[in-house]
Order: sequence, then C-alpha cells, then structure tokens
Amino acid sequence: MIATEKYVQRRFWILVAIVSISGFSQGMLLPLISVIFESDGVSSALNGLNATGLYIGTLLISPFVEKPLRKFGYKPIIIIGGAVVFVSLFLFPLWQNVMFWFILRMLIGIGDHCLHFATQTWLTSTSPAESIGKTMSIYGLSFGVGFAVGPLMVNLIKISETFPFILSSVLCLIAWSFVFFVHNEKPEALTGDSKEVKSFHRYKLSFKYAWIAFLPPFVYGVLETSLNSLFPVYALRKEFNVSMVSIILAAFSIGGILTQVPIGILGDKIGRRKIILITFLGGTLFFGIGSLFEHSEFVIAAVFLLAGMFLGSMFSLGITYMAELTPKALLPTGNLLCGIFFSVGSLVGPTVGGLYLQFIHNFSFLLFISAILFAMFLIVLIFGKQMKQVAN
Repeated sequence: MIATEKYVQRRFWILVAIVSISGFSQGMLLPLISVIFESDGVSSALNGLNATGLYIGTLLISPFVEKPLRKFGYKPIIIIGGAVVFVSLFLFPLWQNVMFWFILRMLIGIGDHCLHFATQTWLTSTSPAESIGKTMSIYGLSFGVGFAVGPLMVNLIKISETFPFILSSVLCLIAWSFVFFVHNEKPEALTGDSKEVKSFHRYKLSFKYAWIAFLPPFVYGVLETSLNSLFPVYALRKEFNVSMVSIILAAFSIGGILTQVPIGILGDKIGRRKIILITFLGGTLFFGIGSLFEHSEFVIAAVFLLAGMFLGSMFSLGITYMAELTPKALLPTGNLLCGIFFSVGSLVGPTVGGLYLQFIHNFSFLLFISAILFAMFLIVLIFGKQMKQVAN
C-alpha cells in the first residue's frame, strides 16, 4: 500500500491517542496507589519499592520485544501491549494486596513498554529528519497531557477506591481499539552480513553512537517515579492537603505540556544538546529554590510548574537526540535502549528516594532531585561534544 498524506496523519493521531491514554493510566496509578498505601500504614520504603513494579516489567520484556517487532511489525506489538494494560487495570479492584498490585504493575510495565517501543520506533523511523523534533514533541505532549490529568483522578477515591481503576481501564480499551484502523508496517531490515544483526553488536553500536542521548530518558524516569510516587508521601508528612498534592503533581506535567512542542521545534533548529543542557540547569535551579520554600503549598505548585516547563520534554528530547546520532537501521535498538534507561531511572527514583525519605530528615527531598539534575548537567556539558551526528 502507498501511504497517502491523509492516512499518515490519521495513523499519527491514532498513535498519539494511544500514548495519551497510557500516560493517563501511569499518571493516575503512581500517586493513587501511594496515597492508598500511605493511608493503610505501608512504609515509604515499601511504597516506593512497589512503584518499581511498572519498570521491572519494562526491563523484563525489553530483551524479548525487538525481535518480534522486526519480524511481525509494529501493529501486533501495539495490540498485545494494549490488551495487557487494560486487562491489568481492570483487575486492580479484585484484591487490595501489596504483592498482587506489584504483579499487576509489572504486567502494566510490560504492556506499556510494548506500546511505547512500537509507537516510538514507528514514528522515528518514518518522520523526516528536519521535523522529527516537532513530531516527537507532539508524541511527548500527548503522553504529558494524559499524565497531567491522571493525578487528578486521586480525588475519586473519595467516591470509591475501585472507580479510578475501572475508568482508566475503559479509556485504555477505547484508545486501543483504534489501532485496528491502521495498516501494519515493519522497521528497516538489517543486512545479513552486518554485525548489527547480532543483538550484542546492535546494543554495543547503539550505545557507542548515542549513550549521551540515553541520559534524558533516565532522568525523566527518576523524576516521574520520585515525584509521583514519593512526593505525595513527603507532602502529606508536611501536612499538605491531599487535593493540593494532586494539583502540584499536575502542575509539573502542565509545565511540560506548555513547552513540549516549542522545545521540540527549537531542538530542530539549534541542536538537541544545547536544549538538554538548558533544561537540566533550569530544573536544578527551580527545585533548589523550591527546597527553601516547602512551607508554602502554592510556592511549591509554582516551582513544579516552572520546573516542568524545563524538564517535561526530557523523554522526547532523548529520543530525538538518539535518532539524530544513530543510523536508521539501528533505530529500533536505540528506541529500546531509551526505554531501558527510562526504566532504570524509574527503578532508581523510587528505590533511592524511598530510602532517602526514610533515613534522611535534615535535607529537603527537592534538594535531592536538584542534585541529580545538576550531576546530569555536568555529564552532558563535559562529554556531550564528543558525540558525532550520523547521517541517516
């Protein structure tokens, strides 16, 4: 089939819709389960550890998803991933148990990774080089919109603890059904005599070309889980209102929504590395300032909004920077590594952050986030110039 411009646009918006609902579910689950567990007296360390289930699932499926994608194409992977997500969400109300919910979170991680890996690779493989930043920023924007709305669902537990799970499951099912209206495609094939055919060499080459581009997804993973699963615990201990916690978390995502597309377009024009340095430094400064004003819920909400304007594009920036540095035949592997680094960051965030909350009481949690961002800024500043762009 020859893809018409109208069909390409329709396919793009269907993929965007799927990612948006996925963001909504993730944005809802992290604070929702944290609040439920905190109310039930679950320790912050165990609370943070439970949140890692989503990202353990991502890491578990990562070694096995690239080969089926290359063999069967994008559409079957999206269908399987979406089915796993909405079924798992529907099962949450059946049994409120820490271990059971951990397993369901792993399954959602597996399904979400299939969705994101397939859609990201599809878009980076088919987007023109001169506008890939804009394309992926819209992709990131769709996820950000969903993720921003998700925490607002925490207030629905006042009606019923089961209602947010069922609502999210139904929305995922509706979005998932649209994938049946697109035609399947496969990524660019690897040459039979190339070392790139072997998994180890694909990973090695992709890492060699674009390791610096994997840092923004790593940081975004740390931020996403630390802020959404542990900040509610930290804020409640400081006697923040539960409704205000939801608004603060949404403010970070809203900040990313406001600047996602402008940052993507600006990256196309002046280069991704410069933008990444600016965003890391901006996030460092705002979270550092926020640590000085934690007595005010409204100041913290403003800090999260401003920090989100700088940091909300981290994941899409990493993907576009990777696509800029990596040969086209290696884009599936590069996208896979972006997902893996995001998941590793998402494991590090709640695990280290949970321990930080439990044992460190003299220094602000926001200062902990600021220190991580500054360390990443220094790494990109010192080593980023060594990376060379590869012509696709």
